[in-house]
Amino acid sequence: MYGLEGSKNDKFDFDLEIDLKKNPKRADELLKKTEENIASIKNDLREGAEKKDLDKLGVLLQGYQAMSKVLKKAIKS
Repeated sequence: MYGLEGSKNDKFDFDLEIDLKKNPKRADELLKKTEENIASIKNDLREGAEKKDLDKLGVLLQGYQAMSKVLKKAIKS
């Protein structure tokens, strides 16, 4: 019947997550480096980078924050 069959949505793991679950020490290293890069970019944005670089730094910051989120998820599970 409708809605009673098993869940077809299996949990999706990124390739990076699979590798980091096998090697948790590497995950800690990557997370530390990512957090350092985030802090550096935020510092550059606070100090006032050139106008043409602001958009690039914003996109880069969002990418690092997404990676940090994935790394934290991989470490947690």
